[in-house]
Amino acid sequence: MSRKPVHLAVYDTLADWETGFAAAHLARGGYEVRTVGASADRPVTSIGGLRIVPDLALDSVRPEDSSLLILPGADLWDAGDDLAPFARTARAFLAAGTPVAAICGATAGLAREGLLDDRDHTSAVSFYLAATGYGGGPRYVETDAVTDGLLVTAGPTEPVAFAREILRLLGVYEGEVLDAWYRLFHDSDAQAYAVLEKAAAR
Repeated sequence: MSRKPVHLAVYDTLADWETGFAAAHLARGGYEVRTVGASADRPVTSIGGLRIVPDLALDSVRPEDSSLLILPGADLWDAGDDLAPFARTARAFLAAGTPVAAICGATAGLAREGLLDDRDHTSAVSFYLAATGYGGGPRYVETDAVTDGLLVTAGPTEPVAFAREILRLLGVYEGEVLDAWYRLFHDSDAQAYAVLEKAAAR
């Protein structure tokens, strides 16, 4: 069965480590991962100095053509309004019934857009989001990652939990296989590998 691609937003200062687990295992699970920038012809540079040429421009991405929009953290989320168009795109995705996953600074972008006011969510710390002036404080959850309907959120130190929620949401892994995947990559539990190997052989 043909799957719609996953769209991964890329912009200057994006945090390299935050989406690697998700992107790699989505690709292994049969999803094409396409990068989306403000412009398709302007390379961006990550915090780690990686130079990325986006596959697509943001204004050409439509929710109905996507399985998921992933928004990584970046210094730019807190340095002005340069990334506000990505938060507005997240609003359009959610309104159309297409999932969105945001981690670290991207959660602040969604807070400023009003997308966390009525959804359970998490981030780096509660006062980080409170500084945006958003109205969702009572819905903040102190945990590694949160899924509320079609929205996944996580803090910057939880790339594996972030990926876990995405993989669950899209049905890449489920049940004991998802649990084993998390235990292997988060806890270095060698016993979990056997569960994954058995599942792969089926």
